[in-house]
Formats: sequence, structure tokens, C-alpha cells
Amino acid sequence: MPDVKISIGNRDFEVACQEGEEHFLRTAAAMLDTEAQTLASQIRHLTESRMLLMAGLMLADKTAGLDDNLKLAEQRIAELEAELAEAQAAAKAARLPDEVTDTMAEIAARAEAIAMAVEEKAAG
Repeated sequence: MPDVKISIGNRDFEVACQEGEEHFLRTAAAMLDTEAQTLASQIRHLTESRMLLMAGLMLADKTAGLDDNLKLAEQRIAELEAELAEAQAAAKAARLPDEVTDTMAEIAARAEAIAMAVEEKAAG
């Protein structure tokens, strides 16, 4: 289990992690450090525990906002997919022109691209 040296709020820490997880630990530490640096620049004489708590809360708030956005995007995607399914069913029944079918395929591709972008943002 490797030890990784990270710096958060101008304070160094040795943290153990699983083999191969060092990059993820450094990325998470950098995110926490960004929040801690903001706090350190605004509040003098901030204790280590309070700095880490407040920085963690700031990240949790951002994560909650991303979760809300993800849920809204997933809801919108579900609505668009339902509309697409209805339109496809209507197209089969009405034998719509190829242009309409092509447009619906483009809408489906856009919905899938939105879903992928949302998933990437949520994962990153």
C-alpha cells in the first residue's frame, strides 16, 4: 500500500492508498486543496480540522449541485426518449417520410450525447 504525500491548504499529509490509486488520490487532494486555499485566503488562523471540514463541506455542496443537475438531465433524457418512442410508433403507423425519421434519429443521437456528457461530468 503506497504512501502518497499531498498538500492541502499549505499543509502536507502522508496518505496511504491502494496500489494504482495514487492518481485518483492526487486528483481528489487537488480538488480539496483548491477549496482549502480559498478558505485560507479569506480566513486567518484557520485550524487544520476546521479548514478540512469547511473545504469538505464546500465540495459536498458542489457535488450535491451536480447530483441535482444530473437528476434533471436524466429526467429530461427520459422525457425525450419517451417522446421519441411515441414519435417512432406514430411514424410506423403513419409511414412518415424518411426526412422525419432521419430527424428523429438525430434527436436520439443528441439525447444519447447529452446522457454521455452528463455521465462524464458526474464521474469527473
